[in-house]
Amino acid sequence: MTLNGQACIVGAYEHPTRKAEGLSVLRLHADVAKGALADAGLAKSDIDGYFCAGDAPGLGTATVAEYLGLKLRHLDSTDCGGSAPLLHVGHAAQAIATGRCNVALITLAGRPRAALAEAQARATAAGARPGRSPLALRPPDPDCPELAFELPYGPATQNLYAMVARRHMHQFGTTSAQLAWIKVAASQHAQHNPNAMLRQVVTVDEVLASPMVADPLHRLDCCVMSDGGGALIVARPEVARAMQRPLLMLRGCGEAPLHAMGGEIDLSCSAAAWTGPAAFAEAGVTPAQIQYASLYDSFTITVLMQLEDLGFCRKGQGGPFVADGNLIAGRGRLPFNTDGGGLCNNHPANRGGVTKVIEAVRQLRGQAHPAVQVKDCEWALASGIGGALGSRHTAATLILQRLA
Repeated sequence: MTLNGQACIVGAYEHPTRKAEGLSVLRLHADVAKGALADAGLAKSDIDGYFCAGDAPGLGTATVAEYLGLKLRHLDSTDCGGSAPLLHVGHAAQAIATGRCNVALITLAGRPRAALAEAQARATAAGARPGRSPLALRPPDPDCPELAFELPYGPATQNLYAMVARRHMHQFGTTSAQLAWIKVAASQHAQHNPNAMLRQVVTVDEVLASPMVADPLHRLDCCVMSDGGGALIVARPEVARAMQRPLLMLRGCGEAPLHAMGGEIDLSCSAAAWTGPAAFAEAGVTPAQIQYASLYDSFTITVLMQLEDLGFCRKGQGGPFVADGNLIAGRGRLPFNTDGGGLCNNHPANRGGVTKVIEAVRQLRGQAHPAVQVKDCEWALASGIGGALGSRHTAATLILQRLA
């Protein structure tokens, strides 16, 4: 079944908080749901489908649905990390096309930043000292034998991505300065976002001078850690047309995992190499027609890998493609993450996928900041990565079109 033209995004909302002191995760879910409903001009009673992943507290998605007071015909708790909200858009479109629901709500929320500060305060008060990574100390899971090869080395997110970056440099000659241009572009955009955590514009030299986190990735190659969240509302085209405003039509979507394949590992490739072609084929467009791209940016290398794997440039040419401001709105060929993205704006619940769709919605509506708004934006792409490059992960790609 093709999902091209089966559903529209009619509501979007991003929580303004970046540190949710005094707010529960359930409250954050409620806040973003209320904001998306207000944006769509719909009532809670209009929602008959609900989608939420592993950020749902308590007993999961049903707990949040109960807290929100939703009466539902369809529920989806697919969890694949940061790409989950993008998968949920595709799953919502599929549910709508098959008659399982008419209007679907997608929420993501979390407070890892506030929780970490609270945990550190408790540890300090108790006189605790930091120890070894709990991952390194955990015994191998007999149901997941591949972890036995990873856990003894104490894998962490940053060193897995650093491994991918180092391989890309070795194989294709990519440089740290080229990766730094991705951060520079994000900072150029973040300066116009009053809610962004890092609004100061940085240079390539400043990125390279920031402390090394995991060679070759510097501190400024890494995303921020934030609380907050976001919500989306996906509906039948008939519902969207009744709102008498431009339609944001889902034209293509793709989802896929990538793992070690029993030892057949290729660190130069991400799962976006599968999701991108699928989404473009369904949408009937090419990368050259995309005017704006929201790309998951947990690290600068994450962006570069997606640019190549989605087809915006050839494999190995990501470094030259991002250099000299090619991702900066009003200057480059492909404006990306015009809210500042995860590198500068926010990365809510350590699962930043929902914000990628929200900024794509703003661009298509012409509601981005005037300094970064893409003129006459008709086609936008959103791409998410869940898990970790260099290990098992998932990807999801959405292609959206604005119709008058």
